[in-house]
Amino acid sequence: MSSPHDAVSRRDNAAMALIYRERPAEAAPAEGLLVLHHGRGADEAALLPLGDVLDPARRLHVVSPQAPLTLPGWPGYHWYVVPQVGYPDPTTFAASYRALAAFHEEQQQRLGIAPSRTVLGGFSMGTVMSYALGLGPDRPVPAGILAFSGFLPTVERWEPDLANRQGLPVFIRHGRADPVIGVDLARQARELLTPAGLEIDYREFDGGHFIDPASTPAAAAWLSGIFPTGAGMSQ
Repeated sequence: MSSPHDAVSRRDNAAMALIYRERPAEAAPAEGLLVLHHGRGADEAALLPLGDVLDPARRLHVVSPQAPLTLPGWPGYHWYVVPQVGYPDPTTFAASYRALAAFHEEQQQRLGIAPSRTVLGGFSMGTVMSYALGLGPDRPVPAGILAFSGFLPTVERWEPDLANRQGLPVFIRHGRADPVIGVDLARQARELLTPAGLEIDYREFDGGHFIDPASTPAAAAWLSGIFPTGAGMSQ
């Protein structure tokens, strides 16, 4: 595993504006915002095509930011250093948390879309950040969380605020044979979130560490249900 001292920000300050790509909605104003956070060693282009799969009618504005860290010997970009799976390094995690919080707020203000009309989604390490920003006690409640092959982080100075998330939709998909992030971590998230009153759509699939193509139609239907046609831009 990498040391947090090896992490290098692509900028002088990891809390500076993040690089991102976007896919606008078909019509303006968009009915909502979908933020997709990429996994370990990828970049801002990795998940952007997923926007068309999940939102084929292009009702939503889709943005995908690039993580701020690079690690010697590793390709791509990272949200935090991994000393142990399930336990992000506190320093790099906190820096990316702050950067993402600022990014979400900037995009919502730029597009005129409230947090209550924003879905946070991701894959692997990006799912960890979606959980963190979607459940963080200092963060607004989003419209939903899309969690592909990730986990709820155990990290110093962060605890989920579940008391104020009752009814929050969370879509979880995880491979039973995942060799990178074991399925037990997905089950732990379900077991924590369900009794707290969040609306959990949980399924496992026969596969490893990837977004299962067979899961995406259900994810698209779930997302469409969060933004029912004709609901407008109610905040």
